[in-house]
Amino acid sequence: MLRPSGPRAALDNAELWAGLFWLALGAFVVFAGRDLGTGTLAAPGSGFLPFWAGLLMCGLALAVVAGAARHGGPAIAWLWAGTRWPKVLLIVASLAAYATVLDVLGFLVATVPLMLVLLRGIDPVRWRTALPLAALSTLGVWWVLKRLLLIQLPAGIFEIG
Repeated sequence: MLRPSGPRAALDNAELWAGLFWLALGAFVVFAGRDLGTGTLAAPGSGFLPFWAGLLMCGLALAVVAGAARHGGPAIAWLWAGTRWPKVLLIVASLAAYATVLDVLGFLVATVPLMLVLLRGIDPVRWRTALPLAALSTLGVWWVLKRLLLIQLPAGIFEIG
């Protein structure tokens, strides 16, 4: 397959433009994080995480821009080849539903069904394995977050947890 070359091909390269967009957004996040105050590693400020996340975003965007400019076309499009879109959509929909019901149902009640959907839907596990794994992993994460790290988790309408 012949690829167009020259200046017009660079203008038509969607991956190049997407990389430039994410580079600009990353730069904005870096400057916003810096304005919030980054602090130090020992005493991070409120802008610490946005600053470093923005730098990482800029680095990845630069890699995309460089690859698109060097190859004149999609450089990382092969990463999406063979993607199992139904499973990707199942994960995204499950996480969106989880985020929607988490406050209402509470951490324990909402997380067990999420784990079951992920265990059964992504790479199917038998029910006799999925049920105890979903329950035990949820309880384990709850215990670490609530008891060890002292993080307040939503108890929901059932006041569990």
